[in-house]
Amino acid sequence: MQTLHAASADDYRATLAAHPQLLVVYSKEQCPGCRMLERSLQQFAATADAEGLALLGVKLEVVGEDFFRSLGLRQTPTLSLFCEGTEIARLPGFQSPGQITQAVRAHFDQVPA
Repeated sequence: MQTLHAASADDYRATLAAHPQLLVVYSKEQCPGCRMLERSLQQFAATADAEGLALLGVKLEVVGEDFFRSLGLRQTPTLSLFCEGTEIARLPGFQSPGQITQAVRAHFDQVPA
């Protein structure tokens, strides 16, 4: 799984356009749940289910609170799944590696890599 980071709203939009199957993690510094989700994503990345996916990290402190609000985000961490630039699932809060796998299988299994 390729890991990317958005430094701006333009980076975010360009990454959505460039990657047909994308996980986006919205987080912020000093967030215990965000650090736990990061560890879950690292474990998930080592599995076969992560093949062909890209992960985009979007930090509140980098892109700004207004950008987060414009996306309708209410909490961090939040994990979103995007297919062809369209959000197909939003998972607020901490997700275990198993929950991430389940969501990916449910939403990406029928989409060619």
